[in-house]
Amino acid sequence: MVSSSPRILLCGDVLGRLNQLFKRVQSVNKSTGPFDALLCVGQFFPDTADNLEEVANYLDGLSPIPISTYFIGDYGAGATRFLSAAAKIPSNKGFKMDGLEVCPNLYWLKGSGKFSFHGLSIFYLSGRQIPDAEGNGRYSRDDVDALRALAEEPGVVDIFMTNEWPSGVWNRTDLSEAALGVSDPSGSDPVVAELAVEIKPRYHIAGTKDVFYAREPYSNDDAVHVTRFLGLATVGNKEKQKFIHAISPTPASAIPASEIHLKPPNTTVSPYDIEGTSNHLREQAKRPANSDSANQYWRFDVSKKRPRHDGLSGERLCFKYTSSGACAQGKKCSYRHDEDAREQYLKNVCFDFLNKGRCERGPDCRFRHSLVEEGDILSQGGQGSQNGKSYRTIPEKKCWFCLSSPDAEVHLVLSIGESYYCALAKGPLVEDHALLIPIEHHPNTLTTTSESEVELGKYKDALKVYFKNQEKAVVFFEWIFRSSPHANIQAVPIPLSKASNIQRIFNFAAKKLGFEFSLVAPSGDHSEARISLRSNFDGKSNLFYVELPDGNILSYSVADKEKLPVQFGREVLAGLLNMADRADWRNCKLSKEDELQMVEKFKKGFEELDPAA
Repeated sequence: MVSSSPRILLCGDVLGRLNQLFKRVQSVNKSTGPFDALLCVGQFFPDTADNLEEVANYLDGLSPIPISTYFIGDYGAGATRFLSAAAKIPSNKGFKMDGLEVCPNLYWLKGSGKFSFHGLSIFYLSGRQIPDAEGNGRYSRDDVDALRALAEEPGVVDIFMTNEWPSGVWNRTDLSEAALGVSDPSGSDPVVAELAVEIKPRYHIAGTKDVFYAREPYSNDDAVHVTRFLGLATVGNKEKQKFIHAISPTPASAIPASEIHLKPPNTTVSPYDIEGTSNHLREQAKRPANSDSANQYWRFDVSKKRPRHDGLSGERLCFKYTSSGACAQGKKCSYRHDEDAREQYLKNVCFDFLNKGRCERGPDCRFRHSLVEEGDILSQGGQGSQNGKSYRTIPEKKCWFCLSSPDAEVHLVLSIGESYYCALAKGPLVEDHALLIPIEHHPNTLTTTSESEVELGKYKDALKVYFKNQEKAVVFFEWIFRSSPHANIQAVPIPLSKASNIQRIFNFAAKKLGFEFSLVAPSGDHSEARISLRSNFDGKSNLFYVELPDGNILSYSVADKEKLPVQFGREVLAGLLNMADRADWRNCKLSKEDELQMVEKFKKGFEELDPAA
């Protein structure tokens, strides 16, 4: 053992409160110091420009910074101005991973990398999944790939700094009342979780959640040492949660092999090594909003490390390329672009089967799990079956909603999930009129897998919150035909003042056309009503149903020879809104430029709620 170890202070989101932070640092330094450095995670800059004067005093040299301070939260008000200036300083030019000097004693850890500090090996990922209002502070795919490559190098990582928490770090532990909010998924990132699995740091430090949480140590696969996770609160938080914490770790390189494997009595197994967790870590993480590949998402599987393969020879298939035939990343994509796999996918073969050689959906999966020719299994009408289970038909090349179709209006896409994607409607009835569409070519949303239904529910809940923030309710409706080419659910926002009249006007319109709606599971419980609707639908009938803001569902089974307007749902809502001239979508077409502006506006307001983010 070495005679002394570096003494490090750790801090959560600063939010520009540098006076309070450094006053606390000086107090701690005087009472229990001296300390060698301060490492800050979470947002470093303030939320608004009103609080920039305090930051400017330090960064302009008017107020001294008392200790060597390193930060990764390079977003917030003023971040662009100050950090752009720092990047232009001659001494900061070139490839630097040990911090760009912003002012004396303040260093910006840009992008991702590693550096050595008093013998400690420190890894960091600057930024987070979602950028700030100015579009800053989001890590790139290159940043993630660089850390994966660094993790392959020999040696133990002492400290890993991230802004966001790793998703699932609270698993395998008992949370006390003092830890309320720890398991809230906001401020958590599945990409960070995967990196934690691969890097196996001795200490993982994160901010963002505004709570202090010191998790029990956990063991790592293929490593003898344990990991300690620390979540730090925000400087000056009202709940007076701990925002600064001291550690004094001996560098792993200086610890004898006989000691580094010692595990404290309260050590748990890895929180990421439980059944189901790997599925969460494969959740999508979108590319930056200003990237050409904003519609592409990444797949993550913690079971294996996946180095970069220039889109040609990676272990895993690129979902975007396999499903649509195009990936904006091209040769820079970390996943494989396999034409044979794409051909099989278009012949109804399960993507998970192609990607991993197995499918975890079991009997719920409606796709093929064998590489047989299309002609061997397709039955009349294009509907296939295997072991009594039906699966999707081959996507029509002219289908507007298949992402692989040349006719798909992909510029209207707002979010892509695992089973569903969300897009703005073509010829919208009102602004922010959206569609929820299965990625697979499926005739309706009532006979999709239970896994898909869960994701659909998440999208609906996110849209409800998004419109509620605009003082609007949202009406969902679906027209199901026996010959439906590709399912879609319309999501139309309605002013809250008109929400109480929605059921009445649908019943009135039905009466005018000579039929009557059935009220599905009339309890006001949307989940119960949806379950009842799915269980009673045989998949062979024509059906129209509408999900009301109060949780009830109105449905009507339409006879084969019965005529009900194709745009019935839209016509009813157009009447409610006094917009009869907009009942037909063809009268509401917009220019592509206007559509793009609407998409960008929607994305900015929806990104915090996006289930695929």
